[in-house]
Amino acid sequence: MFTKKIAAGHSLLTVVLTSAALLSQAMPAPPSSAAGLEFPVTMRQNVIAGTTPVGTKVQAKLAVATLVNGEVVPQDAIFSGEVTESVAKSVTGPSRLAIRMDFAQWKNRSAPIVLAPKIYLTAWYYPAAPPPNQDLSSGQPDAAHNPRLGSGTAGVYPGQRNPTAPPFPGSDAGTDKLPAPASDTWKHRVLMRNVESMRNSEGAVTLTSKRSNIKLDKTTTYVFAAADLASGPG
Repeated sequence: MFTKKIAAGHSLLTVVLTSAALLSQAMPAPPSSAAGLEFPVTMRQNVIAGTTPVGTKVQAKLAVATLVNGEVVPQDAIFSGEVTESVAKSVTGPSRLAIRMDFAQWKNRSAPIVLAPKIYLTAWYYPAAPPPNQDLSSGQPDAAHNPRLGSGTAGVYPGQRNPTAPPFPGSDAGTDKLPAPASDTWKHRVLMRNVESMRNSEGAVTLTSKRSNIKLDKTTTYVFAAADLASGPG
């Protein structure tokens, strides 16, 4: 009698485990969520902390196709959002800038998709790629490989923007020079110089700089994300 009870219990356990295994195989894998992704984009307008008002509608173009919630958001998709915080640097406080993106839209999609969760400007960006066949060994500025510079303009390092335009985030115009990227470092995201990132309890991200006003331009690839990004290559 005792032996029969054990056998019956073993059979029941086997049936339960088999059913659980079949159920797990039948369930599809969860789609990629925006929460664990990063979105490299170029802004479609310049944004300057303290100058661009809170509530300003902004757009950015996606640099790399990304799978979001089971749907491919193609390269060049347009992200739309707004500036949620914009404070100029003062004697008593740092510059503050926050941008949230809410929607994504592209050519072959009739209606925009709602980004869930929302994504925010982070302190990461991608340096500009060096021109082909450029010798970076000397680390010296090379205006000849920057088509935006005229013959009378001082040279700049690869990855640095035209010095007549707004400077990189957290830098002072004409003072902070970006070094020439070594090997393939331009393929990986790096942190903005002199910029810190803060996230509140609701997940919103605010960038701050004690050195100068944070400025975004239309030629640099910035990174938006819903969650904190790990250090290291992007």
